[in-house]
Amino acid sequence: MVDVPYLVQHSDDRATTTTEWLRSRHSFSFGDHYDPANTHHGMLLAVNDETVSAGQGFDTHPHRETEIVTWVLDGSLVHQDSAGHSGVVYPSLAQRMSAGTGVEHSERNDTWPARPESGQTPVRFIQMWLMPDEYGRAPSYDQADVEAELAGGALIPIASGVKTVDSAIRIANASSTLYAARLPVGGRITVPTTRFTMALVTRGDVVFDDVGLRAGDAVRGADVGGEAITSTSDAEVLIWSMNRALGEP
Repeated sequence: MVDVPYLVQHSDDRATTTTEWLRSRHSFSFGDHYDPANTHHGMLLAVNDETVSAGQGFDTHPHRETEIVTWVLDGSLVHQDSAGHSGVVYPSLAQRMSAGTGVEHSERNDTWPARPESGQTPVRFIQMWLMPDEYGRAPSYDQADVEAELAGGALIPIASGVKTVDSAIRIANASSTLYAARLPVGGRITVPTTRFTMALVTRGDVVFDDVGLRAGDAVRGADVGGEAITSTSDAEVLIWSMNRALGEP
C-alpha cells in the first residue's frame, strides 16, 4: 500500500442506493446511508454517481439553500423547475441550480424535442451539492456547453464562485471551483493547490501522484496541490478545489 497524504475512495467502496430504475453511488453520507465520519469534505455535501433508466427519473421535489452542479456522462437529463427554467443536460454541458429560498424541480430521463435520441437509453450523471455563502437568495439557474474548451486536454474551470476564476458557470460559493479535464493517453494535468481537494475519475484510468485510479475512484485531501494526474487511457477527471470548510466564516 502506497502511503499518501490523502484518502483514496474506490468506486465499489461507495454506498449504493438501488431501485428498479436507479443506481446511485454516494461519495458521502446520503439518504439512508449515514456515516458520521464521512458527511462532507470542504464545502461539498454530496457527490452522487447516478444512473437512471430510460423514461424514469426524479419527479418534482424541493430543495433549499443548496448549490447543485450536474455533469452528464452518458445520455441526457431533462430539467424543469418551479422558477420557470427547463432544458436538457447532456455530455459537455455543465448545469448549475441555486436552490436559494426554495425551489421544486424534476430531473428525468425523458425525451426532448431538439434531441431525438434523448430518453432512449440510460443516463449517467454526477450530481454535486455545496453550501452557498449566503442564505436567502432567490433561486437561479445556469448552464454552459464546454466541449470546445475541453478538447485541448487542459484542466478547465467549469463552475466557480471565486472572483479571480473565469469559469463557464458561476456558483454562489466564493471559495470553491470545479475543474474538468479530458485526457488522451499520456495526458497530464497538475492538481490546483488549495485547502480542500476532491478529484473524481469519471472515465478511464489515471495515476494521481503515484496512485492508480480507475473510473469511479476518487481522492480527497487537505492542503493538496501540485500533484500530477497522468492518464493511462482516454480519461476524464473532475476536481473540486475549495478554500473553506463547512462552519467556517
